[in-house]
Amino acid sequence: MYKSLKRALAAISLSVPLWVGASSVYAMPDIMPLQEVAEGMQGTLYTVVDSSGELRSFSLEVLGVMRSGRGTMPYILARSDGPFADTDGGLMQGMSGSPVYVDGLLIGAASATVSNMDPHTFLITPIEEMLPIWDMPDKKNKTRVKVIDIKKAAEEREKIEKELAEKDKKKAEAEAAKSENGDDKKTETSDASAAKSENIKKPETEKKYPSAGKEPVYKGSLMVSGFGEGSLAMLQKGLGNIGFKAESFGGITSGGATTKYGAVLEPGEAVGAAVMYGDFAVAATGTVTAVDGRRVLGFGHPFLHRGNVNYFMTDATILGMVNGVSDGMKFANTDHIIGRISQDRGAGISGEIGIFPSVVPVRINVKDETLGRDENYTATMAYDEDFLPVLSPAVSYAALGRTVDTTGESTVEVHFSVRTNAVADGKVERTNMFYGAADVGQAAFGELGQAMSLICSDKEKEADVLDINVDISSAAERRTASLVSAIPDRPEVRPGDTVNFKITMKPYRAEKLTVTVPFTVPKTQREGALHLDVHGGGLVSVEQLLSAMQGQGVVTADDNDVTTEDQLKNLMETPANNEIIIEPGSTPVMSEKEQQKAIKEAIRAQEEAEKNPDAAKEPQKPPMGRLSTKYVIDNVIHAMVNVSKDAPEPEKKPVEFKLDDILKKTGLSKNETKADKKTDSKADTKVEVKKEAKTADVAESAAEAAKGNTETAEKSDERVTAAEKKAEENPAEKAEEKSAETVEEKGAEKVTVSEKEAAK
Repeated sequence: MYKSLKRALAAISLSVPLWVGASSVYAMPDIMPLQEVAEGMQGTLYTVVDSSGELRSFSLEVLGVMRSGRGTMPYILARSDGPFADTDGGLMQGMSGSPVYVDGLLIGAASATVSNMDPHTFLITPIEEMLPIWDMPDKKNKTRVKVIDIKKAAEEREKIEKELAEKDKKKAEAEAAKSENGDDKKTETSDASAAKSENIKKPETEKKYPSAGKEPVYKGSLMVSGFGEGSLAMLQKGLGNIGFKAESFGGITSGGATTKYGAVLEPGEAVGAAVMYGDFAVAATGTVTAVDGRRVLGFGHPFLHRGNVNYFMTDATILGMVNGVSDGMKFANTDHIIGRISQDRGAGISGEIGIFPSVVPVRINVKDETLGRDENYTATMAYDEDFLPVLSPAVSYAALGRTVDTTGESTVEVHFSVRTNAVADGKVERTNMFYGAADVGQAAFGELGQAMSLICSDKEKEADVLDINVDISSAAERRTASLVSAIPDRPEVRPGDTVNFKITMKPYRAEKLTVTVPFTVPKTQREGALHLDVHGGGLVSVEQLLSAMQGQGVVTADDNDVTTEDQLKNLMETPANNEIIIEPGSTPVMSEKEQQKAIKEAIRAQEEAEKNPDAAKEPQKPPMGRLSTKYVIDNVIHAMVNVSKDAPEPEKKPVEFKLDDILKKTGLSKNETKADKKTDSKADTKVEVKKEAKTADVAESAAEAAKGNTETAEKSDERVTAAEKKAEENPAEKAEEKSAETVEEKGAEKVTVSEKEAAK
């Protein structure tokens, strides 16, 4: 459908966008099919080389077509025939996507050189390979989280389009006036070019230029900004796992890019693809190959080759070009978010201006206790499940590095919260403390990456991520502590009892501290010695290590009931490095008698489980005592208690009431109590009056009770008479009636006492 335009019109369509100026809408120019491309054709490459933004043209010669077999992408091989890109550096990084025309027809995009070979000889991706990208399915950007104000975008876009339409109208009128004055040079050139193309002798057999084992080197560059040496290394490692190298040049300036509505791009201009912008940026710049309305083709090679994607499309400003011995680079800043990249394919990238991706905001606060700094950073990541687990820990690490300004010894506490529907309560939250003799950031943000990886790899659904918040506290010192001893408050306990351990620890270069950590003995614990490991939360106990060696606790294919939410909860509940943990340790080798006893107890437990199968299905958490501290605990010690069903109950300590506690509960102060003492004599008089009133009330109540008791006694006499008659008929009930008689006598005595009290 792109071949329908006449070649004469193709030259006009080329000249208008390239030389007249920007237009509100660009139409796809006519193309030259790959089968018509022949050796010896003379072509022109268009690109921007400096901050002026003007398009420059460079001549080239077609050497032939490279094919490597079915299923592989063919390339057009070309060579520049003069000074190229002002610096004679050949095809540079950032030029990828630059459109190449032959006789006014678009043949493709300059995209790559051959590894370790002359950059003046380069590869062109055929336009026929790039056009199908526009029609590929787009299933991304479907999350329910949207942060772009679509209504506002539409209003601003409509306003800008009206302004551009007026400008286009005036330019068209000016061009019409020129045409009437006899300026027909461009049409003549077009006709001449068409004739030249028809007279070119095509080779009988298409030449093949094997690469001799050399791979194409794509002339694109992934730029990052805001990252220090350590965080860049982390980012490069993560991106390296998905096949791309990041260079720390240029990028989006600090403070973040703004969104530009109604933007316009033309072939040959710089375009950017970004996965993150703000105080930290990850983007690549290349060149626009073709524009059809709002749709854009560019690069001529993949950005990250991720297929259907959800990236930011940006405009870009070329700062300049620098060439080396065998390569060069365009330096550029990506300025505004203008649309969305939806396809990242082998032949190039495509997207649409005015459509924006779903995003995940990241807010990071860093407090440096040593330097007294408190800094806030922000970044916006495109919602992409491949990049969120890589970028979120890397930007957190970068924020730490920019604030503390050191990679030396330090202790950091990291708290992060991720608002997401991946868990029922809507938030994944975690706090942990880390110490490192050098560059602690390498380990401090691993758990954030782990959490994001779990969220983004959910097998059941694509989760929404509203935002990520990270709070970091750092001190350039060592805050670690070693455990010295753990002593139970009683040596013998019963199954199910709670025993308190008095734990002494020694902070680094500080005085010893004593804390109390409770531990509850399992109700199913067998009698005998219970060996316990006391350690920091980040250390693995001997029991856990042995279980891992035996394959216990390893998730297998049968564990399909372990959901993403379960895994996230396990992560949140995992002991932190600054926690003291008490849990069962390795058990010494048992004697034969102990083994027999253990077998009997196991059989008994199995029988009880069979009687109550529902209880057996309930998840049983391993017994654990834990206490949070202000230090990273760096060692493991051992403790022991004896478990016996005959162990005495723990003694209950008498409650001690302190004056301050009593005053706190009553709301009184010490001054008020002193004032009360001074007025004791007056208070005594009031108390006597209250006592007399209370005595009168008691007397009245006693009189009422006596009256009631008298009525009760009369009824009791009637019941006694009836009981005596019944006893004569049934002697077996006599004993019971006698007991009732005794009760009635006591009732009569109570009546007498009540009457006496009433009289008093």
